[in-house]
Amino acid sequence: MNFFDLCAACGRAIGRCCLAVWRVIERMIRLTYKYWWIVLTLIILAVAAALYYTRLENRTFKVNAVALLNGPTIQQFEQAYTPLRSGLMLPPESPVTPYVGKVARRFDSFRVIDCLHDETADFIDFKRKIQPTDTTNVQMQDRLCLQFRIKTRDLHLLPEIEHALMLTLNANTAMQQAYVSYLRNLQAEVAFNHAQALKLDSLTSCYYFYPASPAKPMAYNGNGVNFYGDREIQLFLKDIYEQQAHLQRWDYRLQLATAPVTLENHFAVDPKPVHGRKLFVFLFFLMGWIGGCLIAELIDKRKALSEWLKA
Repeated sequence: MNFFDLCAACGRAIGRCCLAVWRVIERMIRLTYKYWWIVLTLIILAVAAALYYTRLENRTFKVNAVALLNGPTIQQFEQAYTPLRSGLMLPPESPVTPYVGKVARRFDSFRVIDCLHDETADFIDFKRKIQPTDTTNVQMQDRLCLQFRIKTRDLHLLPEIEHALMLTLNANTAMQQAYVSYLRNLQAEVAFNHAQALKLDSLTSCYYFYPASPAKPMAYNGNGVNFYGDREIQLFLKDIYEQQAHLQRWDYRLQLATAPVTLENHFAVDPKPVHGRKLFVFLFFLMGWIGGCLIAELIDKRKALSEWLKA
């Protein structure tokens, strides 16, 4: 069999499948016309069930929040988060246990992407299309987006679930050890940056109030320029601005680092429900139509079915 024969065989198989599907649809249309009161009754009941199921208090929404990892790695966090994903191996004494599976469902996490390499989150990879080897869209190592689903009638419990979730995650021993080391290094980094800022400020004051001399030149370490009398103060201002921005970033991280895992924002509810009313009405309509056609087929073949049972 060559390639042309293979394509012809595949085409004939697809044609037979399409023909079989059309015959089934044709049979269903005939049954709908012949036993319309049965099919219509099933469709009405199915649509009514869809409308009741998708009532406002029963709708399910996604809630999201960006978690900041203060020391723990992604792997350590995922190991502590796995029991929440599956709902298994979760200790009964855990604060979040009463909510998992009963109020909050389908816990998940997504990577946060940094496009500009400036340690700022740009978007969340909800579709999981970004690869770890992508050098343009970098997966951040200290942030994750946490997500779970909750129904409208349980939205008032969202602050309690958030508090219980943070208590559960921060009770992990491995992440606590990583946090202690991270906090010590972070405090040292902040102290070092404050000292460097004071040194740079002292250098600027010296430049303003003490004249430069050939005996004591002031060297700019960035590009090796020596100052003997040439007053280019913008070089110092650039260093001051860069140091101030760096200092603010580390001070902000130290302010947020109150636990191994903290939230940059509270859990926010996605305004779009997980399954909309239109989708459920359409699906239940199809189910009602198919169910009505099956009942109509049984009624239409009741004599043959009775004879087959008696044989």
